[in-house]
Amino acid sequence: MNFLRKTLDNIKKPFGKGEKFERFAPAVNAFDTFLFVPNHTTKKGAHIRDAVDLKRTMVTVIIALLPALIYGIYNTGYQYYIQTGEAFTFLDAFIHGSWKIVPMIAVSYIVGLTIEFIFAIYRGHEVNEGYLVTGLLIPMIMPVDIPLWMVAISVAFAVLIAKEAFGGTGMNILNPALTARAFAFFAYPTYMSGNKVWVSEASNYDGISGETILGSLAAGNDVSYSFMEMFNGAIPGSIAETSTLWVLVGAAILIITGVGSWRIIFGGIAGAAIMGFLFNLWSANALMSFDWMNHLVVGGFAFGIVFMATDPVSGAQTNKGKWIYGFLIGIFCILIRVFNPAYPEGVMLAILLMNVFAPTIDHYVVEANINKRKKRWAAAQLKTA
Repeated sequence: MNFLRKTLDNIKKPFGKGEKFERFAPAVNAFDTFLFVPNHTTKKGAHIRDAVDLKRTMVTVIIALLPALIYGIYNTGYQYYIQTGEAFTFLDAFIHGSWKIVPMIAVSYIVGLTIEFIFAIYRGHEVNEGYLVTGLLIPMIMPVDIPLWMVAISVAFAVLIAKEAFGGTGMNILNPALTARAFAFFAYPTYMSGNKVWVSEASNYDGISGETILGSLAAGNDVSYSFMEMFNGAIPGSIAETSTLWVLVGAAILIITGVGSWRIIFGGIAGAAIMGFLFNLWSANALMSFDWMNHLVVGGFAFGIVFMATDPVSGAQTNKGKWIYGFLIGIFCILIRVFNPAYPEGVMLAILLMNVFAPTIDHYVVEANINKRKKRWAAAQLKTA
């Protein structure tokens, strides 16, 4: 380690303050902080005073994402082979999934980090570790056969418009990964919906239909999957969103380490469960009749509420606000699913909507607390008078 430390210090000398290549110091320092704990503290954006820095936080989230990602890679190959009817092994499915997904992850990181480096050099600040998570999240929530150039454009849009336009890491008002997916959905709708985009190479075979469960219900069709199949995730869908089981493993990691807000997660589950149950009483269409418990384990709800809604920058900050924020995400997710047959998912739009209203929620929570304290102070003054 000492040898590596000395080598990096020697490499950084021409990029030091007052040196010839000082302007490019952020790019070099980024490699340094990737290998070693940074020796600087956060000065702006959403942050707290804690021994756990941004780098450790991002690494924790990546570790929490790995179970869902690994299963998503396998499920990509699994869906391909069961649809084509070919014999396969676990390794065959994993290799096929890796062949599809690893290039998407590579494109996401290359494009996103390149833009981050350019802005860091232009603005003269350090490269933040925030994109380590965003760069992994974006391909995980995309359909498997979306062209790589669309991934690149979606990443560029998200980093430029949803992040850098607001000042970079810690300043964005919308979740960058969801912004990338929303851009892809509205810019390239034929590659983001339908029954051919969720199963690898489905468009190359006649008779293969990889429609999602929610898509089938929106079209008025029945679904043949059991609750446990939906929960385990052996179903068509976005790359890493299908398995609620492995998403819950990631949720446990985030909650135990204190990185993810359990209030937002449980609030979202409560909101979705209540709204789903109320629609079960009405049962005017297939999505309303869909059991409320099934709503919690299909689509991207579990993944979204665990890894997207808990974003500490774009989510609510107060404890009571987190409950309200998560609860409303759950409610709006089911509402969008039921009443918008053109977009039967819901969680993406629900989270982006509540990202916008998160500061308002916190404002009124703080104002309510202030008013309560004023009333208590006034009551105390009357007693002592």
